[in-house]
Amino acid sequence: MLRLLSRLPLEAGDYDPRDPAQSAEACALADGMLGELGPGEAGRVLGELEGELVAREAPLLAQLATKLARSKAALRALREPTHLSLVFAMYKEHTRILPPSQHPHGEDFLLQKIAQLDWLFEGGGGHAWDLVAVDDGCPEGSGRLAQEILREHAPAAPVRVLFLEEAIAEGLEVVRPLRSPSESQKGGSVVYGMWAAAEAGPGREGSRHVVGFTDADLSTNLGQAGLLMEGICAGGKDAAIGSRRERASIVIKQGKRNTRGKLFIYLWKGLIRPLGGIIDTQCGFKAFDAETVRAITPGMIEKGFAFDVELLLKTELRRKGSITKVPIAWIDSDEASTTADLEPYLSMLGAIARMYREYLPPDPEAEALAGWIEGLTEEEWNRLSEHVPAAIAEGEPAEFSELRPVSLQELRQASRL
Repeated sequence: MLRLLSRLPLEAGDYDPRDPAQSAEACALADGMLGELGPGEAGRVLGELEGELVAREAPLLAQLATKLARSKAALRALREPTHLSLVFAMYKEHTRILPPSQHPHGEDFLLQKIAQLDWLFEGGGGHAWDLVAVDDGCPEGSGRLAQEILREHAPAAPVRVLFLEEAIAEGLEVVRPLRSPSESQKGGSVVYGMWAAAEAGPGREGSRHVVGFTDADLSTNLGQAGLLMEGICAGGKDAAIGSRRERASIVIKQGKRNTRGKLFIYLWKGLIRPLGGIIDTQCGFKAFDAETVRAITPGMIEKGFAFDVELLLKTELRRKGSITKVPIAWIDSDEASTTADLEPYLSMLGAIARMYREYLPPDPEAEALAGWIEGLTEEEWNRLSEHVPAAIAEGEPAEFSELRPVSLQELRQASRL
């Protein structure tokens, strides 16, 4: 492990995921580490190195490179050829899809995603990938812009662009009951894209097929996808989900959403008990076995931002204990976020209350909590968010399933302060 540490930049330094040169440097560091490790020792040594870097609070570049190395080693170790399909939704992404030189919010995310997956899958080994971008009814034409960029800069890349509007017009069952893309907030497009990818099958006969989704931005380097594939193909799980709340997670987050996020977790955990072991339902980096996708995407009731919870709940109810959590590196891309201004927590909680009623047996405590959530006004929610009870604000979300220190009555009182 010492020889690997000597390769890494262990002095403080900034890392900008929008900079292709810095992304390339992280990949080069990962390849350098892999070059010094035999196939049989890569997973163990890199896992130990991860722990050492966390303890040292090492710079992001060093920690990211180690995760990328682990991901590539995991992909190479898969015993059967595997095809990965990754989906992302686009709504008002017409600025972030541009290079930083063309717009202050530009990330050049489409070409960067292609480069990240090219790096991960280089050398083949029987493994392959494709990307599915889904226009969520973008009024700025994100989907058409993506098609133009692909034609000009990456015509051979395995990327296709779908349009939710066309799926609705075609009357596809997977997008019902949507009558217009305006009724979807990311969920409708991502679920449609996952279904379409699973239905298309793997790109190569005899390959196993894994279908996942990510965010449009560069918060998650897709070079980490091998870690998700490992959890499914080698770990025997139906789903592997990126998590920002594990000991080995690396999170660079802007803003002050942590306390409100804890409140959200506390409330949904009072409704959806089967997901008790999961904390971070909303991380935009998840993968599922394609057979699972075909089973869970029809009949989805949530087309908004809480769709992640429904996907996970249907997966868990289909086969108990079939979800694994994967600590990832995640860098907030909040500057041009299409959700930051929406603060969709209250609408998401309302959707989760509907999921409780749809999928789970009645429970007196959950029933009371669901009814209260459904009756909350925006004003009451904002008051509650400004006066989050200390036991929640200072608590550990991992314990919120078993420890419920704040009563419904106390929540009511806090929402009326």
